[in-house]
Amino acid sequence: MKKILFLFSFILCTAELYSQGFTVSDYSVEIFINKEGYFDVKEKYQLNFEVPKHGIYRDIQLSYDLRTEDGSLEQRNIKLSNIEVPGYKYEVSSGFEQRLNGSARIKIGDADITLEGPHTYEINYRVKNAFLYEEATTQFYWNIKPSNWVPDFQSIDFKIHLPEGVTLSPEQAFVYSGAFGNTQPSSDFQTNLSGGIFSGVSNEGYSSAGGESVTVLLKLPPDSIQVIKPFWPFWTESGWLLILTLVFYAFIRIWLKHGKDDPVTTTTSYYPPKGMDPAMVGYLIDDSSDNSDLISLIPYWASKGFLKIEDIDKKGWFAKDDTKLIKLAPLNQGATLYERDLFNGLFSKYGNNDEVLVSSLKDKFYSTMNMAKRNLKEYAQKYYVNKSRKVRNYTIGGLILTLFVLAPTFLFFWGILAAVASIISIIFLLIMSQFLIKKNKEGTQILSELKGFKSFIKVAEENKLRMLLKEDPNYFESTMSYALAFGLFEKWAIKFDNLHIPPPTWYSSSTGRMVSMNHFSQSFSSSINSAKSTMVSSPSSSGSSGGGGSSGGGFGGGGGGSW
Repeated sequence: MKKILFLFSFILCTAELYSQGFTVSDYSVEIFINKEGYFDVKEKYQLNFEVPKHGIYRDIQLSYDLRTEDGSLEQRNIKLSNIEVPGYKYEVSSGFEQRLNGSARIKIGDADITLEGPHTYEINYRVKNAFLYEEATTQFYWNIKPSNWVPDFQSIDFKIHLPEGVTLSPEQAFVYSGAFGNTQPSSDFQTNLSGGIFSGVSNEGYSSAGGESVTVLLKLPPDSIQVIKPFWPFWTESGWLLILTLVFYAFIRIWLKHGKDDPVTTTTSYYPPKGMDPAMVGYLIDDSSDNSDLISLIPYWASKGFLKIEDIDKKGWFAKDDTKLIKLAPLNQGATLYERDLFNGLFSKYGNNDEVLVSSLKDKFYSTMNMAKRNLKEYAQKYYVNKSRKVRNYTIGGLILTLFVLAPTFLFFWGILAAVASIISIIFLLIMSQFLIKKNKEGTQILSELKGFKSFIKVAEENKLRMLLKEDPNYFESTMSYALAFGLFEKWAIKFDNLHIPPPTWYSSSTGRMVSMNHFSQSFSSSINSAKSTMVSSPSSSGSSGGGGSSGGGFGGGGGGSW
């Protein structure tokens, strides 16, 4: 097996090398460090094309994650300029591509011309923002030959020109070579430091294979290289935060004027608004059609005598309990469209007109639920200001347009993090846009009653509940569906545990009638939660840097190849 894996790896490597079709017989690099915070690079390649090629390409890594002196991570983006390739046609990846990929590509050659045999290429460019500034030293840390070159480099030499007036000792200049991460100073180069130049020549017979790199680290005196500071550092590094802040500010201003409901005085209420079903109550309390709002119609219909509910206790270790809904009577003629959607969907489309098992609705009923949600939302609009709906629609359109403008702009100027942040922020505001709708006078009055009723459900005391039950023995049954829409059913049911009222007759278990409110509330909660998840289910869609240094650890990552 090992022989097969080795042979497979050998074939892949051989194919990759052959696909490049060239070797580099001699490679020279000359770098001029400038005190003003940049350095100019001149790379010279003497190579031989063994097969016809159009030219070569050079990739230079621009984005790096650095470990600072205090141990934190810093993202550094270096900048290239003054790119030239004398004597050849070439093209450089756009600024957008560079920010997207975190690297720049210099593609040299002509698609209409093929080359063979020996050729010489020279690539010149300027590098900014590629020094490491520390308290004790300023580091020049550059990959003379990065690791992502595939062909072998058979000879390498370099010259690093120090800034005028800057001197170094041999203990401040290092060369690393070999596999990525090698921290031992290289023995593959003969180096010299004199006349303000640090130079090196590879030993005779040396060859740098694909995946290997050559890196130079110079520890320059502190403050010897000027820090290039942007005119407005915050804008250069984090200007996208200011833009997103302005977007959020504009959204909040629109919400305050067109979305925020008028202040209401909460008046204690022991009942929901007259003639209003729990689904509508659930929508108006939070301006949203939730699954709980529609599911609350099931116990509401049961309390009205339209159906009954049976909890089916399945036997067996891995059997899952089920719930049966049994139709007793059709809905009244005046029932809303969303009620008819749900009720008729249960007993006509998926049931046998008289009863339905909730488990049979799995991955089928979600479309009916979605249709009922849309109709519930439509019915609720009579409680809202028409103008606020228009403003909401305009705002949603504006946010979508903003998304298409900000995402590529942020990616171009500030990188992938800013672009992702803009996408997440706009999506969040699009979700929040559903609340950009203001209730009218009637809706505000109803909201006052709903808040009072919801507050009473939370804080009701036993003595008050006894009085209400005395006035209306069915008080719990007539209000429990509204508590469910509020998400407060269990809390509401617990308050009736000590009042010794019988459980609703429309709910039973295959093991018999509910004998206590505690038994009922636990069983009903389990059944309704299972029904909620089932009825809405849908089918599934098929390097660091520092004082030590290492081979390949500096700036100037990347590589190249042929095309």
